[in-house]
Amino acid sequence: MRFSTYDEALAWLEGHVDYERVAPNRRPEPTLAPVRDTLALFADPQRDYACVHVTGTNGKGTTTTLTSALLFATGLRVGTFTSPDLHAINERIAVNGEPIDDAAFIGLLERLSDVEHVSGVVLTRFELLTVAALLHFSDEGVDVAVIEVGMGGTWDSTNVIDGIVTVLTNVDLDHTAVLGPTVSAIARDKVGIFRPDAVAIVATENAIVVDIARERADLLGSDLWLVGERFELVRNDLALGGRVITVRTPYETYDDVLVSLHGIHQGVNAATAIAAAEAFLGRGLGGDVVSATMSRARMPGRMEVVARNPTVVVDGAHNPAGVRALVATLDGAFDIRGERRCVLGMLNGRELEDMIAPLLSAGFSEFHCCAPHSPRAMPVAEVVTALRRLGATAFEHPSGVVALAHARERSSDDDLIVVAGSLYLVAEVRGEVLRVASRHRA
Repeated sequence: MRFSTYDEALAWLEGHVDYERVAPNRRPEPTLAPVRDTLALFADPQRDYACVHVTGTNGKGTTTTLTSALLFATGLRVGTFTSPDLHAINERIAVNGEPIDDAAFIGLLERLSDVEHVSGVVLTRFELLTVAALLHFSDEGVDVAVIEVGMGGTWDSTNVIDGIVTVLTNVDLDHTAVLGPTVSAIARDKVGIFRPDAVAIVATENAIVVDIARERADLLGSDLWLVGERFELVRNDLALGGRVITVRTPYETYDDVLVSLHGIHQGVNAATAIAAAEAFLGRGLGGDVVSATMSRARMPGRMEVVARNPTVVVDGAHNPAGVRALVATLDGAFDIRGERRCVLGMLNGRELEDMIAPLLSAGFSEFHCCAPHSPRAMPVAEVVTALRRLGATAFEHPSGVVALAHARERSSDDDLIVVAGSLYLVAEVRGEVLRVASRHRA
């Protein structure tokens, strides 16, 4: 099939089942066969380069991005597949940090539509994007692809690759309807990306998760790199503009490295990325590479300051662990002398009180609530009712843009406004403030 425009190609893609926008629900019997079969028709492009595979409840996007940047800084040609995107789907597929252009993206979807028509194998939207990324990286002749899992691990469509380095950032309760109701169940799903004779990096010290990871690594013969054992975050301190970290790896020690990202958790993500890049290379990165890469690090939508007077921070905290990390970051990261307000909206499938309790404890004076642009959006009235029941001042708004405008009207230059709860909400508000137009279909 030929597409005459980007929008026409996007319309074809959006015509497929999208488990990111509707409640996730696996096939009755999970299988990677449709993705494998489709890749086989393209001569298995995922075998044309080495892969680093990253999973976890939180931090996997940052870890993926930083690992890619470190490897690129050593002179490698690096493909990166991440999700979700903020303003354009092109953001998900990048080579050497540059998102795929429209012409290449359209061409990939044309090839995928042709194969779908001939084979009769109909993939989901995320599966199509996975195949598109793996095919693009082959076309572009990358040396290595750093691939972020969409959800879970074992049955995620990205698990058709064989990562010579696999990374588990952490495990917390999220997507429990699909992955399981306990940390142990979720961990067992995520360690499904481990591979025989590969390096398995585990960046959490949660004893339950470590035991499960060790069991899986022993079974497969993976080389297990546990944080605190094979690599260590020796220092992780607040600094002007981010964090200062010291990291010890099997190859080198990196002292007093500035990471230009806010939050204790970003220090952990940076250390994990350093370990992942070194495990892939089988050598140290060198202090200059690490320092230069970390000082330039940027993660749009993650503890990102998008405006001043008042300060507006957007953060994609979308589960209880993410909200706790957000709250832990606020004290000290920003010089805020006034009041705190929160623009809040979230998706269904979250435990509402677990999401708002940390925010209430963080001293927010009021909440401006709205529903994110998603079919999975939690009704704003539910959020407002819960907040008011717990004694908070809460307002209901029809959109994130209106919620932010109202919060700004009630703020002085010394105040702080935090936008959180969903990346869909963050994308809406960030786009409005920074004048970045959304390229998603309405």
